[in-house]
Amino acid sequence: MVDRNPCPSSINDFATWEPVLRLLRDDGAHAQAAPRARVAGRIGRHSWSVPVQRRMPPHGGAAQAEDMRDEFEAVKRVQKALADAGVDDIAFTAKFTPTGKTSLRLLGPSPAVEPGIGTPHPGALILVEGAVPQPWRCLPEPVPGAVPAPSADTELLERTLRERLPHAVGATEADITAAEARLGVTLPEELKVLYRVTRSRWEDWADDHEAAARECMAVGCELFTLDDLYIADASSRPCLWRFAAKEAVVTPPDAAVQGLVGSPGWIVFGDNGGGDRLAVDLTPGPRGHTGQIIILSHEENVGADLVADSLTDLVLDRHSKGDGRAGTDQPPAVAHVNIRSLPSIEAAAHPGLEVLSIGVWEAEPLSLAAVTALPRLRTLTAYPGTLADPLEVAGLQGLEFLELGPQEWRVLLDAGAVPRSLSAAAITVHGNQDTLPIVALANELLSLWDRPPIIQTVLEGDLGPTP
Repeated sequence: MVDRNPCPSSINDFATWEPVLRLLRDDGAHAQAAPRARVAGRIGRHSWSVPVQRRMPPHGGAAQAEDMRDEFEAVKRVQKALADAGVDDIAFTAKFTPTGKTSLRLLGPSPAVEPGIGTPHPGALILVEGAVPQPWRCLPEPVPGAVPAPSADTELLERTLRERLPHAVGATEADITAAEARLGVTLPEELKVLYRVTRSRWEDWADDHEAAARECMAVGCELFTLDDLYIADASSRPCLWRFAAKEAVVTPPDAAVQGLVGSPGWIVFGDNGGGDRLAVDLTPGPRGHTGQIIILSHEENVGADLVADSLTDLVLDRHSKGDGRAGTDQPPAVAHVNIRSLPSIEAAAHPGLEVLSIGVWEAEPLSLAAVTALPRLRTLTAYPGTLADPLEVAGLQGLEFLELGPQEWRVLLDAGAVPRSLSAAAITVHGNQDTLPIVALANELLSLWDRPPIIQTVLEGDLGPTP
């Protein structure tokens, strides 16, 4: 354990936490007919996860804000302290005694640890500073034969837009040149034509919402201003290691769109109104066209779908019939072995396998022998208790991400067999396990790479007797 005395900050003041702690203790007494001895939770600036039993609404009714007022107010006090301290998120555990004496431990944060999702347990451990998962390092493949679609017609595009938007204010050539300089890329001609017709600034509509709606209908999307154009490279699509490491970049030979996280050739210029971004694609797939229009879903981490072969087609509502990803006869790069998916590790093994996820398993524990020599395997996640011999993990030479249960990590640590190829790791915790041993285990792993540990700040206070 790495403990420290509290430093001056309201987040390290017991009084800041007292309303939350009192709520948790007293809620436990009411719900369980006995006070809680321990609790754990996590509070961030914009969300929280604390073990409070909320009042159920009456049959057919909805939960009311009034029912959670005490929780809101208690958490808000901590959130303000987090904001004042410049901290995004913090986990905690607390131990109560019958007399009211309370010990609170604040866990972290650490620059080497991602936050847990809805849990006080640590998220992914970043073992190599600045490391990003392999899919986020992938750049587009060159497609020498790619050309604009035959439907790309700048004269037709401009004529159509001017007919639909006769009073629009267009961008100047200086505006366009400034945008190109900021982005570091030359805008395609169709996009330049679009902005010469309308620069899509709110002040040009004089607060007229109907004018904004008309432009959306005329263009086929919610158009960004030139100042809001951005390159949808991989960094524009951030994702926690725990999820990103389980993705794979695959572009079939007949795909119109490359299956990337992002590309320096994806110029985002609009939104579909639901959070999905439209972009001009200057790095198309093998069967795509330069300047085609793609859409990046806000619900996906990898890939994009083809919307139209050109900006002209988008404006004229001539959308593509396919999604642009096509198909492949190759075995999948990501395999799931569990009671509902693949029946064995042998069924998952092939030279192109990159990610192996072993989930809930009811048969005998599994051997990793079938995947030991696979050249591209970089991610392994295994549900606790599913591995016959955790030491087989040491034979996987190319792993960059490993997620195991506490017992499996203990075996590897005790044997000095944690793969040194790792860039990140995670501890899978199921059930109501004590957070402190998990934090201690995480710090052991971090120490192997000389990474900053999860610091524990201990606060003592007295809540008084349980009412």
